[in-house]
Amino acid sequence: MGKLSVKIKIGDREYPMKVDAEDEAKIRKAGKLINEKIKVFRGQFGIDDWQDLLAMVTFDSVVEQIDVSNKYLKVSTLSQKLDKINKQIATEI
Repeated sequence: MGKLSVKIKIGDREYPMKVDAEDEAKIRKAGKLINEKIKVFRGQFGIDDWQDLLAMVTFDSVVEQIDVSNKYLKVSTLSQKLDKINKQIATEI
């Protein structure tokens, strides 16, 4: 598939970009999630400065990414341990 021209509004600005057609929904969802976080921080902390809002959204997003990464590592480690146990059981049978 080809590239699509889309405009994503973040805060009070529109950002034109070209994206692969299969990525359009993901890109639009990302823009929506950013705007939702902006709205939350604005309401929760009364922040009106765009730079501060975007910094808080960025910080919050990175913390979430670290949490997801840590959970993935735990699941991956557990999966490896289970594979090892399954192999030990299979050789004993």
